[in-house]
Amino acid sequence: MNILFLSDNFPPEVNAPATRTYEHCREWVRMGVQVTVVTCAPNYPAGKVFPGYRNRLRAVETVDGIRVVRLWSYITANEGILKRTLDYLSFAGTSLLGSLLEEADVIVATSPQFFTALSGFGLSLFKRKPWIFELRDLWPESIKTVGAMRDGSALHLLKRLEFFLYRRASRIVVVTQGIKNNLTERGIDQAKIHVVTNGANLDLFHPVSRDKELLAKLGLEGKTVLGYIGTHGMAQGLDFILDCAARISDERIHFMFAGDGAEKKNLLTKAGEMSLKNVTFLDQIAKQDIPRYISLTDACLVPLKKRDTFKGAIPSKIFEAAAMAKPILLGIQGEARNIIHKYGAGICFEPENQKSFLEAVNLLRQDEQAYRNMQKGCLALARDYDRKKLALSMLDIIRQTSVRKD
Repeated sequence: MNILFLSDNFPPEVNAPATRTYEHCREWVRMGVQVTVVTCAPNYPAGKVFPGYRNRLRAVETVDGIRVVRLWSYITANEGILKRTLDYLSFAGTSLLGSLLEEADVIVATSPQFFTALSGFGLSLFKRKPWIFELRDLWPESIKTVGAMRDGSALHLLKRLEFFLYRRASRIVVVTQGIKNNLTERGIDQAKIHVVTNGANLDLFHPVSRDKELLAKLGLEGKTVLGYIGTHGMAQGLDFILDCAARISDERIHFMFAGDGAEKKNLLTKAGEMSLKNVTFLDQIAKQDIPRYISLTDACLVPLKKRDTFKGAIPSKIFEAAAMAKPILLGIQGEARNIIHKYGAGICFEPENQKSFLEAVNLLRQDEQAYRNMQKGCLALARDYDRKKLALSMLDIIRQTSVRKD
């Protein structure tokens, strides 16, 4: 079977879509499937092409048995709705044209932005093959939620396009039950919707001792480190965490932020204006190095802004932290909170509520036995969300789709 997978993110980018796509495709190749990933030059989130790559018309490489075709696209930083839309549209166009001669028994196109899915739909018509819409986020609702776009004709048009693609997809793979519920409530046939959650690569993420060399280099010895590793975007609300950090007088508690994103400059400016001494900002980290930095933490922060749209979100960083037995300080309502409670894998606080967050931090440090129990819960959670198992689940869906006449 030949799978043609369209994704505008792929390693060496380290965001969730890049990681999920790579880890799934790698497992499918190991199962004897031919996989071609069509993507662009790695540039997320800074909008600058990574060293060793160029934004060429077409380049082909092989990554762990995956055939990777990189096509030209308009590249810009992850900020500004107009430029980002041009970025998305350019990849939709080049991925459509550049994939016309690629072999495929089934086409998979991944979001969160769904212009890539539009390309998947177009290819399915040309090739007369089924296509799967992998839906990772309720876009464009999420961009409205964070204030990047207001109600108006443009948003209305995007919503109509969104619904059109849901109806035209042979199948839809979503990452949370909440997203499935949202679609079915809006009239999409639930029989075509399948849930394949995010998970963790347990070969890369597993319990290790603290990296003492790195701990000393960063001056974090003797600290209780609360770490956030990931995108510094509008949805995460990391400015709220900075406000909370300013209210903590205990010098042993330290916040570590690693990554990049549209809000990174604003966060650095705010931390400087507040003269925060208990916060360290680090640049984006290569995927293979992330376990070293997670090893420094006592708990991992997973916040989002308090919005109804995010109640169905389950960030992938939950599973990576859990796999390393790092309890999670979760500031998300809904499905993610239910998972943390089910496994006892951390402490939940109300999103954007300082009192709730500070109480969670104190609770984390007060009871050593409770902390050890949370670590056990983390490992149980990680075993149930092993990326290899999830990749096989999605492969079953793809195989079923490839033999259907849609």
